[in-house]
This record gives sequence, structure tokens and C-alpha cells, in this order.
Amino acid sequence: MSRIAVYPGTFDPITNGHLDVIQRACKLFDGLMIAVAKSSRKNPLFSLEERVKMVELAIKESKNISCQVSVYPFENLIADFAREHQAKILVRGLRAVSDFEYELQMGYANASLNRELETIYLMPSLQNAFISSTVVRSILLHGGEITHLVPTSVKDSIMESAVCNFVKGS
Repeated sequence: MSRIAVYPGTFDPITNGHLDVIQRACKLFDGLMIAVAKSSRKNPLFSLEERVKMVELAIKESKNISCQVSVYPFENLIADFAREHQAKILVRGLRAVSDFEYELQMGYANASLNRELETIYLMPSLQNAFISSTVVRSILLHGGEITHLVPTSVKDSIMESAVCNFVKGS
């Protein structure tokens, strides 16, 4: 029986920290489903379609992914998404202690909605621990350099989409 896990998130945009967690999860599981949340409540900078394409491109170009990875958009509860895909494990990344309280609450909430669902927490490597999509978007907004924060394969897509989205938003 294959061990399949789900790594959900907004991925707005995907970062090297996300890729680090994906690589670590692949060492533990036979397959990983990346579930890209629509997440209208967060008012993402990039459309769901753009985020899915960027994740797919980053996965395709990564040389350090050792399991089968698939990417899915979703807009329902992650507990329901996992049930629909017969996944029993959620993977979540923890960058700092400040992430822990929120992630713990979400883990308990998801377990209350799907009793078969377990959540495991993976830390990115120290070099990626400070990277978040929020940090990347803030740097983009101020015209800063993001090359060291995002997968090389999606940097140009992020820059082009961000410029278009910033222009639309102003």
C-alpha cells in the first residue's frame, strides 16, 4: 500500500521554503499531493490557476524530489479534500514557534472533521526558515530582489504576474 500525504497551502507564490518541505516530505512518503487552496479570504496576489502552474513548474524543475508529486487546486475543507483522495496524512511546514499555535489549532480542527487524518509538521532547513509567501509578496511590492527566495524555474513567472497584478490593483 502506498503512503500518500497531502501538503496544502495557498502557495502565493511558491517559495524555496515550500520546496524544502516538499523535498523533506518525499523522503517520508511514496507520493505527495500538493493542494493549492483557492483561499479568497486571503486575497491572493496570484490567481489559483497561476499558483497551480507555478507549483507544477517548480516541481518539474526540481532535481531533489524523490517521490511522485501531483498538484491539485481546491476550494473545500482540506479535511474533505483528504477524504476524497483517500489521504490520511497532512504535511504542514513550521518556520518558527509563532507558526506552531496556529498550526496546532488547524491540526486539531482537521482531526475533528476527519478522524482518520493525522497532521505531521516539517521544518524547512535553517537557510529557508525565514521565507514566507508574505515576505516574497512584500519584497515584490517594493521592487526588491526575490531570486534567492523562490525556485529559479518560477522567478520570471512570479515577476511577470506580479507586475500585471500590481498594475490591476492600483
